[in-house]
Amino acid sequence: MTSFQDRVEQFFEYLSQVKQLSSHTIRGYGLDLKRFSLFLQKKSKVGLEQVDKEIVREYLHYLVMEGCSKTTQSRHLATLRTFFKFALRRQWTSVNPMQHISNPKLKKTIPVILSYDQVLHLFSLPDTATLLGIRDRAIMELLYSSALRISELSTLNRQDCDLEQASIKVLGKGNRHRLLPITRQAVSWLSAYLRHDKRKKKQQDLQAVFLNHLGTRISVRSLDRTFKKYLLKSGMARQVTPHTIRHTIATHWLENGMDLKTVQVLLGHRSLKTTTIYTQVSVRLKKDVYDKTHPSQQQLK
Repeated sequence: MTSFQDRVEQFFEYLSQVKQLSSHTIRGYGLDLKRFSLFLQKKSKVGLEQVDKEIVREYLHYLVMEGCSKTTQSRHLATLRTFFKFALRRQWTSVNPMQHISNPKLKKTIPVILSYDQVLHLFSLPDTATLLGIRDRAIMELLYSSALRISELSTLNRQDCDLEQASIKVLGKGNRHRLLPITRQAVSWLSAYLRHDKRKKKQQDLQAVFLNHLGTRISVRSLDRTFKKYLLKSGMARQVTPHTIRHTIATHWLENGMDLKTVQVLLGHRSLKTTTIYTQVSVRLKKDVYDKTHPSQQQLK
């Protein structure tokens, strides 16, 4: 009997060679499936055919007892759904154990949004007298310009950037490309970074746009660490991540009159429903401004 782990390895080959997913995405699947595999070993269930809906429900209970949040539980279930759909197509199993498994109900949260003044403050923090400072400013400008995910930023190649036309081509979720406009400020900082003599001398990866201190492509993890450094420097109480910038510009677009469908296209959302969260943020922000500035509201304080 072929072990569960053997099937997982074949699944990874498919994700890498056929779907051509990023190493970061595949690593995420790997961590989730490794945890499930260890759970199966504890129960002496090592074959794929031995996994049924009861085993999955026991695993979900195990995650709850381990203190995993509902978001983490949902992510694990999503990983298993993807894996078992693939297993069913390959005829490794005759039954999909995920068929009647529901996700835990998640509390809808409103994303953290920065004001434009906070964005400007964040952008002022890199020391642009240095190569890394110019790089970090270019990264921030590009994130705010085009609402990129950091995985899209990390995988951006030189050939994907058309600075004359002020546009970039990014590879997003589901292996889908989208062509995005970028602002004049982003063009200016990106151009300054790419033309910098120290960057040219240091670069080991001739394709990558953004490089680490070794001259190779910057990783998603490095981008996260960079933002944490600037968060500490900023003095902002709220948690700022690269994804915060994506939430922020999406909301600012709506605040300034961009239609929801265009925002959906720019963000690369498959469903318009995903994009509507930003309309809720926009309404909330307008209400905050209304309460702070309306004379009648001021008298109630």
